[in-house]
Amino acid sequence: MEINVNYNESNLETMARMPDNFIDLTVTSPPYDGLRDYNGYTFDFESIAKELYRVTKEGGVVVWNVNDSTVDGSETLTSFKQALFFKEIGFNVHDTMIYAKEQIAFPSSNRYHQAFEYMFVFSKGTPKTVNLIQDRLNVSFGRKGKVNARKKDGSVKKGKKEVTIREYSERLNYWIIHNQERGIENEHPAVFPRKLAYDHIRTWTNENDLVYDCFMGSGTTAVASISIKRNWIGSEISKEYCEIIEKRLQPLRHNLFT
Repeated sequence: MEINVNYNESNLETMARMPDNFIDLTVTSPPYDGLRDYNGYTFDFESIAKELYRVTKEGGVVVWNVNDSTVDGSETLTSFKQALFFKEIGFNVHDTMIYAKEQIAFPSSNRYHQAFEYMFVFSKGTPKTVNLIQDRLNVSFGRKGKVNARKKDGSVKKGKKEVTIREYSERLNYWIIHNQERGIENEHPAVFPRKLAYDHIRTWTNENDLVYDCFMGSGTTAVASISIKRNWIGSEISKEYCEIIEKRLQPLRHNLFT
């Protein structure tokens, strides 16, 4: 199957041509709960989830970025229903992460403003690649001390080994990301933040690994993959959106590799 290509077709058609255990990482944000009109297209969630399990390598990861709408005064919890289904078909729920947005898309008058989305990290077994990003500044870096631990009964186990606090630690599992996309991609109704895709790709893959986006949208996963030397495949059923993707990728063609 040709890689570094965006396929103008349904993701089920694309995945049907993939062998088992083919993809290292999927990073995607599917249409959810009718919050946007994606040219009228719908998708078969359960079939897609099952195919993602089949084509994901052992130790591979799927990052599923979703949110819920509010209907008749109640959140739908579609995101959690989907997460439970991923677990039922064999994936581990490796982490439930938060994408905290600085912009508010749907302000409300009777509840606190909705300003985050879920990033479920599903793994097929234990993740084979984990490159945790270390960019959380420790204000007391350089100091030395012993690390205590709380035992199951609530008592404290005193640390014996003295350690020096590092300048930076691994970031937490909620990411505050400002979407600064200002180009052709904004012709798409819901642009995926490039930094979100970029940071997940560098966390869960190494150079030359294969990244898939089953809802390529405006092409952000491909752009992020190219920037850090990952191979990629995309599926996008909308011809209009595929044209946006091609315009974004055209200046980057010289960076493509196999």
